[in-house]
Amino acid sequence: MGTRKFSDRQQEPAANGTRSAFRLQTEKGKETFMFRSIKELNGYKILATDGECGTVKDILFDDESNIARYIVVNTGGWLTGRQVLISPVAIDQPDFDSHNLPTVLTKANIEESPTIEADYPVSRQYESALASFYNWPMYWGSAASSVLSRQTTSAEVATQVKENEGDPHLRSTREVTGYQIQCMEGPLGHIEDLIVDTESWSLRYLIIDTKDWLPTSKKVIIAFDWITHFTWEDRKAHVDLTQDQVKNAPHYDSRLPVNRAYETQLYDFYGRPSYW
Repeated sequence: MGTRKFSDRQQEPAANGTRSAFRLQTEKGKETFMFRSIKELNGYKILATDGECGTVKDILFDDESNIARYIVVNTGGWLTGRQVLISPVAIDQPDFDSHNLPTVLTKANIEESPTIEADYPVSRQYESALASFYNWPMYWGSAASSVLSRQTTSAEVATQVKENEGDPHLRSTREVTGYQIQCMEGPLGHIEDLIVDTESWSLRYLIIDTKDWLPTSKKVIIAFDWITHFTWEDRKAHVDLTQDQVKNAPHYDSRLPVNRAYETQLYDFYGRPSYW
């Protein structure tokens, strides 16, 4: 598989110089911030319509669709350290300057919601209960919608969610951070960070640190969709890239904006069809 060099023209650093922000060009002369680092989002404040209600602890994603399904919220002292799940469908327009994720929920909604355990194995039954409690759509289809009525209470949720085998496709972004990236020839490095599109809540990119393989640390960016599969037992993500491709890839600099032109060059470099 051939590769091509990136343009020699350097892009200007982002205004703040530090934030892991991507600017996606949607119209000529107009840029909107959509792509964010998962490490940046962890710690963001969750805002109910009537006040602050916790911080982002983790983001859970579906490893079949690569879409973020839940935000794990640590409610802190407000609810004595309870952890709750909030679906991205309840997130309003993010405020990246203030590091806030506003929601359409009230503090009472969140206070009455079912609690998730510290290691949050999430069963499909729990998800059905949660969707019913908040009246959220269920992403796996309508067949499970009859499990609970829309009037389900928190107490009923606790009663009906005794089974907790865990959804095998629901994974923690905290868990996969640090996973080894493996190709047919051997290791490529480890996952340093993940990038999520906060409009569609799709996981778009991985930041790989190659210091486990190359003599010096080098960070490169690859598309999340290029992962062929995970092997959870040995904490590895497998890709069909070559070591030479990653070795010759341009260094990733989080201070530089990544717009559609950058994405085009990235996909062209690796010889891959684009997602847009």
